[in-house]
Amino acid sequence: MMLLRDERGSVLPLMIAYAVLAIALIVVSASATSLHLAQKRLDAIADAAALAGADGFTLVVEGEEATARLDDASVRAQAAAVVAAMPGDPILVAAGTPDGVSARVTVSLTWRAPLVSAFVPSGVALQASATSRTTLQ
Repeated sequence: MMLLRDERGSVLPLMIAYAVLAIALIVVSASATSLHLAQKRLDAIADAAALAGADGFTLVVEGEEATARLDDASVRAQAAAVVAAMPGDPILVAAGTPDGVSARVTVSLTWRAPLVSAFVPSGVALQASATSRTTLQ
């Protein structure tokens, strides 16, 4: 079968379009994976900071019963120490105790796409909160 002269090369634009689509899909997939992992890391940092904040309790003895009490200053100090030691420059947004027995911590981070693209935003603000309780038994 013989090809007509005007049909030669008509596959090239289609191949270029598919190549561009494949590259865009790879860039978006890599960025989505990076964003998901960054959020999971930030969740872990918030968990660690809340756990450290819950360890900053003061032992209060009333009669024959001892209770562990938290205050906002000790929770914030403990959480700030953990957040400062973490890689990636997370920011401690809030740390405190809503009820005197639990520590609530919120951290944030700005995620940057690993591959610069028109399909992915340049920076996304991520935030994670965690709560940890302290008890004596």
